[in-house]
Amino acid sequence: MTAKALLKTLDYAILKPEASMLDLHHAAEYCKDLGVGCLCVKSCDVKFTAECLADSETIVAAVVGFPHGNTLPALKAIEAQMAVAHGAKEIDMVINISALKDGDTEGVTDEIRVVVTAVWPHPVKVILETALLTPAEIRKGVACAIKAGAAFVKTSTGFAAHGATPEAVQTMITAAKGKIKVKASGGIRTRADAEAYLKMGCERLGVGNVDCLLTEAEKKKLLA
Repeated sequence: MTAKALLKTLDYAILKPEASMLDLHHAAEYCKDLGVGCLCVKSCDVKFTAECLADSETIVAAVVGFPHGNTLPALKAIEAQMAVAHGAKEIDMVINISALKDGDTEGVTDEIRVVVTAVWPHPVKVILETALLTPAEIRKGVACAIKAGAAFVKTSTGFAAHGATPEAVQTMITAAKGKIKVKASGGIRTRADAEAYLKMGCERLGVGNVDCLLTEAEKKKLLA
């Protein structure tokens, strides 16, 4: 895979609570210069980030209910709507993880649907936080996202014990059955790992570091 093609699959995340406006500005310029597909930010940072990327092909995604999903569905919907109004093109929402673990699949489906409906036709990526789930719970979470009309299921926020694993991603891809796209996120720190997840069937990758996926020669060429 070429570096240019790989970069188009990336959602570069700037989500640490201490991230400053200067950090966001630098990230936006970096994404523009390299051709990164998407810059994912906190909902409060969407307006500034969208302004920074106004003349770019890089789109802005906003996280909602982040990072633990412990927000009422109506508030997640409002947060998502405001993010879209400020320039977000995609929404990455965290589900009510405890509800899924309690077996309340109807409640999880309903809250996803509320957000999907609120921002339609903007794609919603549903963060399951697979580090906290069993394989059976992952499958149920994927089924909820499909039923609710989401565009993607996503492994992780980056704030749990670990991010994507091949086992969790394979469980998601098998459960998806081609009915929903899969995004692996968290812990992807080598080109080999990134390409392996794409070969498995992922269509997006969430990363906190782009440099580690490129050679110096590739970066030099892209930034020339």
